[in-house]
Amino acid sequence: MPDFPAATPRSRVRVPLRFHDGYSVDTEVVTFHGLADGQEHVAIILGNPAPGTTATATATPTPLVRLHSECLTGDVFGSARCDCGPQLREAVERIADRGGVLLYLRQEGRGIGLYNKLDAYALQDQGLDTYAANTALGLPEDARDYTAAAQMLQALGINSLDLLSNNPDKAGQLRDLGIHVRDRVPTGVFQNTHNVRYLRAKVLQTQHTLPLGELTGRHAG
Repeated sequence: MPDFPAATPRSRVRVPLRFHDGYSVDTEVVTFHGLADGQEHVAIILGNPAPGTTATATATPTPLVRLHSECLTGDVFGSARCDCGPQLREAVERIADRGGVLLYLRQEGRGIGLYNKLDAYALQDQGLDTYAANTALGLPEDARDYTAAAQMLQALGINSLDLLSNNPDKAGQLRDLGIHVRDRVPTGVFQNTHNVRYLRAKVLQTQHTLPLGELTGRHAG
């Protein structure tokens, strides 16, 4: 078992979510003490409570979990340069239907921060892909570390899960941190004319499980 300090729940609060398309769901948001990176990550419990989160006989045996990295431009402002906003919306409903947890992680721009992400966008406008742009800025292609996510899951009593993600690195890091990832469940493909190069780069550079043959310059809706 990896050696990292335990985190503990700090507070729990009911938060009803309402999305622009009319979808709504009641959630419980959990904050934590003792996260390794000192960031204000939150766990959003959806559907039947995950094991350990609440005493209930109807808890989902293997919860569906998504590690969603914060994206101000996509999650809040609806930017079409990425697929983060649609992935967040999809994840909330899919997890609520089955029961599980969405970890909202404060790791903007794959961990490089908002300003650096926007600098990388400027380089992408000059022809670099999303990973080459980070490298040109002297930054990692992906600076995210999921130790805090593993701490949050263990604090909620979750040691085994199905991971809602196209990213094999998320599953690999969680396994290395002692979390049993039973299955990796792919998300939808949210292509538009502005993000197709971004999606192709994720497939070619970091082996995201997206159907490469379908990622063309054609608008996919």
